[in-house]
Amino acid sequence: MNVHATQKTSGYGISIDQLEGKVAIYRNDILLAESTNAKVMYETRLPPAIYFPREDVQLDLGDETELQTFCPFKGTATYHDVVVSGERLANSVWAYEDSLPESKAIQGHIGFMPGAYTHIDLGNNQLRKPQDGNISGPLIDWLMRGAGSISTPEDFTRALAEKMLEHGIAIQRLSILVWSLHPLIAGKHHIWEKGVDEISTNIPTYEIHDHPAFINSPLRHVSNGLGGVRQRLNVDNPHNSFPIMEDLRAKGATDYVAMPLPFSDGRINVLTLTCDHPNGFTTTNLGLVFECSSVIARYYEVFTQRENAQSLLETYVGKRTGARVLGGDIRRGDGDDIDAAIMFCDLRNSTSLEEALGRSAYISLLNDFFETASGIVHANGGEVLKFIGDAVLAVFPAGDDPARARTNAQRSATEIVEELAQLRQSEGGHKCDCSIGIAYGRVTYGNVGSRERLDFTVIGQAANVAARLGEFGKVNGHRIVVSGDIEPACSQAVPLGPVKLHNVSQPVTSFALKTPADTVLDT
Repeated sequence: MNVHATQKTSGYGISIDQLEGKVAIYRNDILLAESTNAKVMYETRLPPAIYFPREDVQLDLGDETELQTFCPFKGTATYHDVVVSGERLANSVWAYEDSLPESKAIQGHIGFMPGAYTHIDLGNNQLRKPQDGNISGPLIDWLMRGAGSISTPEDFTRALAEKMLEHGIAIQRLSILVWSLHPLIAGKHHIWEKGVDEISTNIPTYEIHDHPAFINSPLRHVSNGLGGVRQRLNVDNPHNSFPIMEDLRAKGATDYVAMPLPFSDGRINVLTLTCDHPNGFTTTNLGLVFECSSVIARYYEVFTQRENAQSLLETYVGKRTGARVLGGDIRRGDGDDIDAAIMFCDLRNSTSLEEALGRSAYISLLNDFFETASGIVHANGGEVLKFIGDAVLAVFPAGDDPARARTNAQRSATEIVEELAQLRQSEGGHKCDCSIGIAYGRVTYGNVGSRERLDFTVIGQAANVAARLGEFGKVNGHRIVVSGDIEPACSQAVPLGPVKLHNVSQPVTSFALKTPADTVLDT
């Protein structure tokens, strides 16, 4: 008969013992520290750590280095380099100068990194063997089994808070700050509060880094790699190092912790917990969160990676196209044949503009041009597929309403011309003008390219004709030229007759569109 022993389970724990007699630590034959007041800290799943009073260290510690690490029971550790026999040992000793209550006995004491010493003489002392068990309970079970089925960070945040409460962790508020990879959004800050049904999600822009509320917050402290924050809030005259502490205390909070949630790429995000139990967080419960923090971070990293992929795809290839790529259209040849209006909008006189303005001012002008064109295209139901040099390629899929696609394309062209005219008339405005070609027809909307480098674009006669009509208009003084397939949607179309276009075998019946801006600008 096979008998399986039940594995021991226990909570996270810390204990500090006074060592008896003289204890010394060496690097080869060089004495680093010697004391009759040395202490040993036993901490769950960590080797015993020997601490020496600062005055018994035989080395010059020098100034603190930039490295800091955080423990929610000991506080923030600061590090020092030491020089032994002419060899500099970087960040080889540490100390907790302002220890948390659980670890006050080692405040100001010095610990040595394993690589800094070769052996320790414990005298008559014997260190205890670890008594670590496995952690378990509702939070662990959920992280290992149920959490993987949650599809949004908001739902995950809510469930995380609920499981912490179920596990007996007295949280009043939980927040997760995750930095993003987005041209406009700095990150997302998810906040759960007891008694509030909805998760609050703040989406700050990059201006957050200059905002006083963030500059003077634990979020900045932790995300900048300066260690975590732990602060008891229910003591007399608390040392409120951050303004938010007083706000939380006024709401009945008794304890606060902010700890790093590092992603695999090194970015440091932040988890904060606020307690409302009179005695604050217990070592066992806070230790549980601390041990689970790397797993929690991975869940948020998965959510963030998907959001980043979506935002980057939308930024670089457009919302509609980005959704298709993220949905699996990733192989060469993947795509559909669709009917669509294709717009090609080109900046006029770009070479002379760059020469006159200089590179920096020209790029700023080009960005304004792209912003104007893309904003109008998106507002009219189209999508910018790409920026080609100083030109914009946009598509207006027909779907079940070809007439609307034609109308949206010609309306976009008219609005772009009029908006650029207003920019030219504004104070300090540059001579930013455009040439637009529009054609309608069946195109292939999908992936083309090499095996290693793909491009999601439109291929077909309508795309070629739109580009050539734009070139024709630029040469012949027309801002907007459309093919005969577009003309029925136009209100002020001037017939140009069959037009011979470069690399198009048959002449294309074309029309020039006049706008109010043309009347003003041509006089």
